[in-house]
Amino acid sequence: MTSGDLGGLMEAVPARDWADGLGTDALLGILHRLDHVDVLTAADHVCRSWRRAAREEPALWRRITMRGREGISRRLNRGGLACEAVRRSAGRCEAFCGEYAGDDGFLVYLSEQAPCLKSLRLISCNGVTNEGVAEAAKGLPLLEELELSLCDNVGGSEVFEVVGEVCPQLKQFRLNKKRFDVTVWVKENYVQGIATMHGLRTLQLFSNILTNTGLETILDNCPHLESLDIRHCFNVGMDETLLLKCARIKTLRLPDDPTDDYDLEVQSPIRTYVPREEYMCYSDCCYNRYEDSEDSGDDSDFYGEPSRYESDLDKYEKMLPLSMRTFLR
Repeated sequence: MTSGDLGGLMEAVPARDWADGLGTDALLGILHRLDHVDVLTAADHVCRSWRRAAREEPALWRRITMRGREGISRRLNRGGLACEAVRRSAGRCEAFCGEYAGDDGFLVYLSEQAPCLKSLRLISCNGVTNEGVAEAAKGLPLLEELELSLCDNVGGSEVFEVVGEVCPQLKQFRLNKKRFDVTVWVKENYVQGIATMHGLRTLQLFSNILTNTGLETILDNCPHLESLDIRHCFNVGMDETLLLKCARIKTLRLPDDPTDDYDLEVQSPIRTYVPREEYMCYSDCCYNRYEDSEDSGDDSDFYGEPSRYESDLDKYEKMLPLSMRTFLR
């Protein structure tokens, strides 16, 4: 057979969907290995079989993970992506992890569409505020894990008291800050809110303004704690009283312990004195005048219209390659 004949034979073979031979379980096994941002913006455009699995199998969206770098996230409609991911779960979402994804409006949408949610992890979501967390928590009575890491606009006793009251099954709580800053004057009354989470087994307070008194309050009110991480909480001095109270805790990470296994960025603590007038303080949180949140502008109306994304959901069926603009800012 000549090369020409071979070429003609190859041209005669009809094009086929190369994934047609894969069963649904095999396809889901592949897609489960991807971040859900990749599934939304790329994977379901590979072929018909992938698209069908990505859009019609709620099991793929039972545990949603949407992580990413800040630079890329700024170009995407993060709230729209998150809402579409939750919509595809068809009410079966049990866990959501979002980095640079979501705001108050999304949280309320999540609580409406995923009443069985057990795990909520928010990282670097500056569009999320106390009001959004408190309102969403009321619709998530089964919540067992809550993380609010690097979310600069969440903090204070009142919001955590609401969480402690309406989420009685909460067992894990993470409230991590970007860095320990001795120059920030902030009240420690967020501790009173955490102290209402009586069922906690795991607590992580990385780089928080925490004192011995605050830590004692938490230990006295959370008798079931098995794991406590207070690394980079340099206002805590482990005296005999605290060591005795911590004796029952199986896993204890102290302020000066290594951070090799910490899964977020670790920044050096700030210890240099800065005049008080250089800071603007609101409630329990203090912000430097020149460090405005990137999400503090137009995104503020998302909470006022928690279901605004629903009217645009038909657009989500026309994404990449050409209609990627649905999710572009």
